[in-house]
Amino acid sequence: MRAVLQRVKESRVSVDGRIVGNISAGLNILVGIEKGDTEEELAYAAAKILSMRIFDDKDGRMNLSVRDIKGEILVISQFTLYGDCRRGNRPSFERAAPGNEAEKLYGKFVDMLKNGGLKVETGIFGADMEVNIVNDGPVTIILERKAKE
Repeated sequence: MRAVLQRVKESRVSVDGRIVGNISAGLNILVGIEKGDTEEELAYAAAKILSMRIFDDKDGRMNLSVRDIKGEILVISQFTLYGDCRRGNRPSFERAAPGNEAEKLYGKFVDMLKNGGLKVETGIFGADMEVNIVNDGPVTIILERKAKE
C-alpha cells in the first residue's frame, strides 16, 4: 500500500462537476493498493496516519497529529501511484491491485480511518475526479508498507 499524505487547509473532490467530498484543515490522502495487500497493511497505514505528528504546535514545531488538532481527512483512490516508468514512456501499472480487489480494500481502509473518530470523506472509486487542494506548509509525506511475500 502506498499513500501520499498532504497537510491541507482545505480540500475537495468533484465528479462530473458535483462536489462529493469536502474537508477543512487536515489531510488529503491519495491511496494506491498493491497486488497482495492485506488488511494488515491497511491497519498499519491507518494507525500511522492518525498518529503521525505533522501539524504545528503553539511553538510552530510539527508535534501534533491529525487527531490532536481534530482535523478532517479526504481519501482519494489513485492506482497511478503504482505507475512504473523505468521502461519506455508509458507507465506500467502491473503492481496495482485489480479494480475489484482494490475497491474492497480501499473501503476497509476508509472504515479504519473513520474508526479513529474524525470526519473522513472520500472521492468515488474509479471515477474521473477533480481534486482541489490548498496545501498547508506544504507538508507532503509518502507512506508505504509492502505486503509480506
